[in-house]
Amino acid sequence: MAETQQHETRKKQGVRSSKKLSTKVDLTPMVDLGFLLITFFIFTTTVSQPTAMKLTLPHDDKDSMTTSATKTISLVLTSNNKIFYYNGDSLNNMHETNYSPEGLRNVLLNKKIFVKNNFRNAKETVVLIKPTKDASYKNIVDALDEMQINQISRYVLMDADKNETTSLISKMKTENK
Repeated sequence: MAETQQHETRKKQGVRSSKKLSTKVDLTPMVDLGFLLITFFIFTTTVSQPTAMKLTLPHDDKDSMTTSATKTISLVLTSNNKIFYYNGDSLNNMHETNYSPEGLRNVLLNKKIFVKNNFRNAKETVVLIKPTKDASYKNIVDALDEMQINQISRYVLMDADKNETTSLISKMKTENK
């Protein structure tokens, strides 16, 4: 641990000077304790895995994929955690929902059931995700998460067109009245 070494020095015969003691501190136990703490924290912490979503990207073909309008559903993401959706190309029949399991998840499950009943394969469901300028990044991530939860393999992230934004504006005006 720590030890003190004593040696007395005298300069002159009759005058006593104070004893000068030198100390030597052994830091070996402190270093051992430090390494024990480091190894403890290394073994008890878990290495966090990066969380990333797997996105399936289309091939670099110039041809675009065409699908039946009855197999598609369009999700228009807006501000205040609101989603407006419509089936196929019936823009006038737009409904509102939210990101809760009773909201967006039910809408997607109902669409999958409809496609399965009419086309015998629920994997043919196509979802068009269209965020507006007011939608937050979290809204887009939540919509992509719902695609993974509902096992929808065909979805497209695209911009909302002018017809949809004008339809949204007119729908919001009628709701506010």
